[in-house]
Amino acid sequence: MNSIEAIIIAIVEGLTEFLPVSSTGHMIITQNMLGVESTDFVKAFTVIIQFGAILSVVCLYWNRFFRLNPCKIFDAQVVKGITGVAKWKTYGKRFLYKFDFYWKLLVAFLPAAVIGFLFSDAIDSMLENVWVVAVMLVIGGVFMLFVDKLFNRVSSDELTEKKALYIGFFQCIAMIPGVSRSMATIVGGMSQKLSRKTAAEFSFFLAVPTMFAATAYKLLKLILEPGGLAILNENAGILVIGNVVAFVVALLAIKFFIGFVTKYGFKAFGYYRIIVGGIILVMLWMGYNLEIV
Repeated sequence: MNSIEAIIIAIVEGLTEFLPVSSTGHMIITQNMLGVESTDFVKAFTVIIQFGAILSVVCLYWNRFFRLNPCKIFDAQVVKGITGVAKWKTYGKRFLYKFDFYWKLLVAFLPAAVIGFLFSDAIDSMLENVWVVAVMLVIGGVFMLFVDKLFNRVSSDELTEKKALYIGFFQCIAMIPGVSRSMATIVGGMSQKLSRKTAAEFSFFLAVPTMFAATAYKLLKLILEPGGLAILNENAGILVIGNVVAFVVALLAIKFFIGFVTKYGFKAFGYYRIIVGGIILVMLWMGYNLEIV
């Protein structure tokens, strides 16, 4: 993979990672069109450049991502007259309140972390099946045509622990390639009566620990393989270029997506998914050998 191919793949990653269209499906078409061989490094590259996309979320929502609720955890006045377990229970509640944003991110992240660890081999085997990706793109696209009508009631934009956990389980559905992590988490949020904007933004926030864990795991796995460090050193420049491009493009994509989905909803993305999934199916039926990265 040369620098131009890396830039093109990074552009696709940045454009599709946070949109409900499945970055996996787009990677299949892109790498096939470029004729990029699916080597160990290329497989790692497509995951590691997610770090650039993660940074775009952190930078765009800097003030909201790095926030703590005003609360003095160990306040003697608050626990005055309270002793034993009740006292420490009060301290615990105040701790969770102070770190409320990160606590809810952790609650939402845990289901995918546990299920991903337990069933990693099964997930990898599905990832190798192009038919699964194509079919799920189409099915997800049809579903998105109706998602605005199915979940059009907004009761409260307050994100509770229960809602966060529910969204976390929805994220696990995205382990089926072609579903789209963004789509699954946004739908999960809307099913909990969150607005489109709030559900989309929490989907972005949840992507940070989820994608960071996936990136770190893939990087560690490559390092531990024979010759892994040599491969990384040899392709360090391409990795830097890929992350920078993914960062810039993802930043623009997020800004576009929030404005678009707030105003128009998800129907356009539904049609788009059906078209992309249909293209992959047609290519498969025509005998093209599409290889999952």
